[in-house]
Amino acid sequence: MKKKVSPSPTPKVPKHDKRPHEVRIIGGQWKRTRLAVADKPGLRPTPDRVRETLFNWLASLAGVGGGALPGWHCLDAFAGTGALGLEAASRGAASVLLCEQDAELVVQLQKSKAKLSADTVRIERGHGVTALERVPAGSLALVLLDPPFESPALYEPALRAAARALQPGGVVYLEAARQWLDEELAAFGLVGYRHLKAGAVHAHLLQAVESSTA
Repeated sequence: MKKKVSPSPTPKVPKHDKRPHEVRIIGGQWKRTRLAVADKPGLRPTPDRVRETLFNWLASLAGVGGGALPGWHCLDAFAGTGALGLEAASRGAASVLLCEQDAELVVQLQKSKAKLSADTVRIERGHGVTALERVPAGSLALVLLDPPFESPALYEPALRAAARALQPGGVVYLEAARQWLDEELAAFGLVGYRHLKAGAVHAHLLQAVESSTA
């Protein structure tokens, strides 16, 4: 007698989370302030643990107590929620440009800026690579790169533009779905300084090759 084969169970599709989303400022003048996050599929705020580690790295480079980044000029090229750039502003960066293409996210960034009265923050709707190419060469202490993981073609032009924009001793934060090796980064004149893997996220702090050998 032929055995009856039961049909495979239909895989469960996770329901879209309808609850309000938030990000939390970790340090600086707006420490513990919670900011709303637009409810958009694919939006991926940098996890708290990763942001905390990143700004510990940056504080070490800044050489100032309390995790401050005084006088730093920063550009968050794919701002999304603004969590990275607003954290830099909270810690005393002199200027932070948040660049974002999505109109809905730009509106949310403007609301977050207003809530914080963040006078050192400027918001621009546009392409992150174009924004980096437009700033004067050697003018930025920190470039924040967190492109959409589903758009890998953005990484190379973003890294090239970021390296050009760095001032001596400046750094690039790169968030990606995989680790970028020094052999790859050398094409942009960059080298890895720190690396962290947290879940699906690879967080890198990069320096110009000359700075790393100074």
